[in-house]
Amino acid sequence: MNVATQEQVLFGWIFVVFYMGTILFFVVRGALKTKSMDDYALGNMQFTPLFVALSFAAATTSAATFIINPGFIAIYGLSAFLSVGIAYPLSAILSFIILSKGFRKFGSSVKAETLAQWIGKKYDSKFLQTFFSILSFLLVTFIVLILVGLSQVFSKLLNVDVIYVLTFVVIFIFGYMMFGGANSMVYTNTIQAFLMIITAIFMLSSGLDYFIEGNFWNKLKEIDPLLLQTKNPNSPLFRDYVEIFLFQFIIGIAIICQPHILTKALLLKSDSDVNKYLFYGVIVQALFFLVVFTGFYARLLFPDLTFQGQKLKMDEIIPTYIVVKFNVYVTILLVLGVISAGISTLEGLIQSLSTTITVDLIKNAILKGKETNYLLVNKIVIVIIGVVSWFLAYDQIINPKLSVAIFAQSGVYAFFAVSFIPLFFGMFLKDVNKNTILITSIITLLLYFWIFYTGKFPYISRYLLDENSNVLPIINPAIPAGVSIVFSILLGAILHYIFSKNKKNS
Repeated sequence: MNVATQEQVLFGWIFVVFYMGTILFFVVRGALKTKSMDDYALGNMQFTPLFVALSFAAATTSAATFIINPGFIAIYGLSAFLSVGIAYPLSAILSFIILSKGFRKFGSSVKAETLAQWIGKKYDSKFLQTFFSILSFLLVTFIVLILVGLSQVFSKLLNVDVIYVLTFVVIFIFGYMMFGGANSMVYTNTIQAFLMIITAIFMLSSGLDYFIEGNFWNKLKEIDPLLLQTKNPNSPLFRDYVEIFLFQFIIGIAIICQPHILTKALLLKSDSDVNKYLFYGVIVQALFFLVVFTGFYARLLFPDLTFQGQKLKMDEIIPTYIVVKFNVYVTILLVLGVISAGISTLEGLIQSLSTTITVDLIKNAILKGKETNYLLVNKIVIVIIGVVSWFLAYDQIINPKLSVAIFAQSGVYAFFAVSFIPLFFGMFLKDVNKNTILITSIITLLLYFWIFYTGKFPYISRYLLDENSNVLPIINPAIPAGVSIVFSILLGAILHYIFSKNKKNS
C-alpha cells in the first residue's frame, strides 16, 4: 500500500539524507573525544542542564509515545487516553523528580557508569551487579518496538517495503552508535528533542478544526459510543479503573527505573544543576506525553480504521495519519520529529545496554577486570544486539499480535519491576542487607513471568479475535508488573525488618 505521493517521497529522501548527515557530523565530533569506556558511558564534555534535560526527554519519549500509544487511543478512545495520557505521565514525572536526585547523589560519588554498577556498588555485591547486567537483556524488547515503529514511518514516507527499511535502520543506527557514545548522544538527542517539540505542537494542533466546528466529541460518539466511555470492556488493556489508573500509575512510577533514563542525571557535572535539569525535563516531557491525544484525530480521519480499502494495523495508524493529513513540507518535518522520538530512545538503549554488557558482564564478571580494548569489545556487542534485534523486529512486523507494544512491555516491564526495590531501598533506606535485595529481586522476576505466561491470576486473562476470527490470548503486561511491584515492596519490607532485627540481636 503506497501512502505517500511522489512529491512526498522525493522530499522525504532529501530530508532523510540531510538528517543522516547532521547526525553523523555530531557522531564524528563525539567519537573524536571518546577514548575509553568511561567516555563512551558518561562522556568527558561539559553539558548544560538544559542539554541534559532535552537529552532525557528525548531518550524517555520513544516511538511508543509518538507512534504506538496514539494507536491505542484511536481504537479504544477515552479509556486509553486516561490510562496512557493521564495516569502514566503523572506518575512517571513524579518518579523522575523523586528518583533522579537520589540516583545521581550516590552514582556520582562512586563513579557508577551503569544502573547495574550502581546497584552492585550500593549493596557491595558483584553478584547483584552481574544479575542486573544479565537482566538488562530484557531491554532488547524495547529496542524491537522502536525499530518496528521507525520502519513503519519510513516505509509510509518513502513507499519502500518495510523489511528493507528495517534492515537499513538497523545498519545505520547501530553502526554509528559503535563510535560516539555519550559525547555525541547528548548533542544528537538535543537536536532530536527540538524536532520533537515542533512535531508535538503540530500534531496536537492538527485537529483544532474539529474543536472549532464544535462537534469533536459528537463525531467520535457517532463512530463508536465506546470511544467516549471512561471504561472500555471490549479492550484488552482498559477494561476498568483498576487497569486504567492503578496499574498504569504503578508502571509510571517504576518505568523511570531504566538505565537509559536514570543515568542521564550522571551527566550533570554539579549538584547545583539538578533542579534546573528537573525543571526543563518536566516541562518538555509533559508536552511529549500529550501527543497521544492525536489518536482521537486519527480516528476521525479514519473512522473505520481503513485506508485505500485496507485495514490499518494499530502500529500503522499514526504514520498513515501524518502522511495523509499534512502537506508535503509539514509531513517531512513531522516524520523527522517522529523518527527523532524513536532514534533518540534507541540511541540511549543501545548505549546503556552495550555499556552494561561490556563493563558489568564481560569486563567485571567474565574477564575479572583484565585489561583489553573494551571499546572494541563494545562495538562487537552492539553488532550482536543489532542482529538479534533485527530478527525479533522482523517477526513482529510479519506476525503482529495486536501491537509490538505488548511484546516490548513484556520485557521492559519485567526489568523495571525487578529493579524498582533495589533502587528505591538504596536511595531511601539505610543499611539494607544485600540478601534482602537478592531474594526480593529473584522472586519478583519469577512472579512476573509466572503471571504473564500462565495467566493464572485473578482478573488478568483477556481474549480478542484477530482478522481471521482466531482467538488471541492477550495479557496486559501492566498487571503482572503492577502485582509484582506491590509484592516486591511488601516482601522487601518484611525481609529488611527481619535482617535488621537479626543484626541488632547479634
